[in-house]
Amino acid sequence: MKKYILKRVGMSVVTLLVIVLVLFVLMQLLPGSPFNDERLSIEQQQVLMSKYGLNDSAPVQFFRYVRNMLTGDFGKSYTISKDTDVALLLQNRLPTSLLLGGLSILLGSVAGLFLGVAAALKHNSLLDSAATFFSVIGVSIPSYVFALGLSYFFGFQLSWLPMLYNADDGLRAFALPAVALSMTVMATVARFTRTEMIEVLNSDYMQLVESKGVSGVHLIFKHALRNASISIITILGPLVVSLMTGSLVVEKIFSIPGIGQLMVQAIQSNDYNVILALAFVYSALYIFVMLAVDILYGVLDPRIRLAKEDAHG
Repeated sequence: MKKYILKRVGMSVVTLLVIVLVLFVLMQLLPGSPFNDERLSIEQQQVLMSKYGLNDSAPVQFFRYVRNMLTGDFGKSYTISKDTDVALLLQNRLPTSLLLGGLSILLGSVAGLFLGVAAALKHNSLLDSAATFFSVIGVSIPSYVFALGLSYFFGFQLSWLPMLYNADDGLRAFALPAVALSMTVMATVARFTRTEMIEVLNSDYMQLVESKGVSGVHLIFKHALRNASISIITILGPLVVSLMTGSLVVEKIFSIPGIGQLMVQAIQSNDYNVILALAFVYSALYIFVMLAVDILYGVLDPRIRLAKEDAHG
């Protein structure tokens, strides 16, 4: 198992370095510069380019960036917050997006698992139809529509929860946006859980387990749900990354200072360091989550781990 994990970690590090290189090359190919301001003369623009080392050759800029990045230095913002450390911009915004995404994943996963298991156990019943209906609604309607509806009813009409983000409100400030973002997760998890659970419950393996006297909660959660969890974990991976890095529209609706809005501002103003840093964070989170999913595969089903080890020699 240790060898398997070390291989996955090594591949993840190499992949991340390649992504950084590709991102850097793409930044070099972008038209214009961070200082395309009509109020600046050509000479002033050149002075700024020299100040930030943007006149150096691409290889020099790349290796300097990687060296600094390894120490947590992502450079300084050129335009969004001039001369402010990009790491400081991330430090102020990233935890907020991660907390919002984490709450959304937790709510959606728990509700989706419960709904999917219940629908599978009551296959072709009214409960199954209702769960399928909610799953279709959750997948079909964008999260920002749920956000607007929740904000209107629970924030404006009933005044139960705050309509706009305020750090002083604690977790209450995340209640409405987290529920809005969790709807897609809940619907997706419920749909996959139902399908996989029905297949597992009707398998020869489950009949064998039942013949040994196993029943009730032990049968459902230890045997059926564990066998169905591989597919559920697979679809959860990308959802975790997309939500934990923030949803721009939902953040905008509730005025949440997350990294989604920062990314849009950075792209619009050609703030290279901010773009690179945010893209690095997105990529690192995605690779980390996929690594965790890969390791979970090996824990839940050793046959997958052994097959991959054989494939890689």
